[in-house]
Amino acid sequence: MTQQMELGGSFTLSGTSTSLKRMGYGAMQLAGPQVWGPPGDMDAAIAVLRQALAAGVNHIDTSDYYGPHVTNQIIRQALHPYEKGLVIVTKLGARRLADKSWVHALARQELIDGVHDNLRNLGLDALDVVNLRVGAVLGPSEGSIEEPLTVLVELQRQGLIRHLGLSNVTRAQLAEAQAIAEIVCVQNLYNVALRQDDGFIDELALRGIAYVPFFPLGGFTPLQSSALDRTAAALRATPMQIALAWLLQRSPNILLIPGTSSVKHLRENLEAATLRIPSEILSELDSIAGDDHPKR
Repeated sequence: MTQQMELGGSFTLSGTSTSLKRMGYGAMQLAGPQVWGPPGDMDAAIAVLRQALAAGVNHIDTSDYYGPHVTNQIIRQALHPYEKGLVIVTKLGARRLADKSWVHALARQELIDGVHDNLRNLGLDALDVVNLRVGAVLGPSEGSIEEPLTVLVELQRQGLIRHLGLSNVTRAQLAEAQAIAEIVCVQNLYNVALRQDDGFIDELALRGIAYVPFFPLGGFTPLQSSALDRTAAALRATPMQIALAWLLQRSPNILLIPGTSSVKHLRENLEAATLRIPSEILSELDSIAGDDHPKR
């Protein structure tokens, strides 16, 4: 059994008794190339999930459109029956076409089918948290989200969903959503270089709402930064570990979901929760955010 780590402390979702370790695990990379089909090494994928829980992770982020269906089926194979306290967070709002492209799936029946697909493939009677994903590929777009969110509220009232979150949204969309339902988390693109949500994160922290950044090191094109490299060398860490540690120190409501299909990289990611970046180095890292990505 892997020794459990502190994993950056914990955060209790607003209006609930659900407490999440701040360092979670994102399951997207368990699927094959382009998040399509099965992994090349199923045993390794199962091992990563089991190692994550053995190390103390109690928060897994997934979606049934990863694969599609593959990632959730691997989670079920590796972890079912689930340990008490494990929270599985999934997303709705997209689907995959045969050419491996991603398209919106926000119509009523698509959302209903999506909930039932997640339940079936995960082997659950109810989903812990469902994030409604809207917007463009890598950022939000303005527009009402009332119609799809109302469908999820109906499913929540039926007992199929416990808590609701949002992904790829603006402040205005959060405000619209909060008039309809309790929102426990927001999942948006954010990292040490892409800082558009700085003000948004602070507002959410005051409201007790979790913020879950995706692509903590620049997504599919990893961030290249001399400041990040210098910090990593000085603290005897990897750039990814520094990027994750920076996020944990950025705000207490930030929850992390770094993904990997490697046990070695999983351990490196989890070790980031033990890093403490000195204030003078934090100031240097803050300078990474350039004029192309203004803070607001």
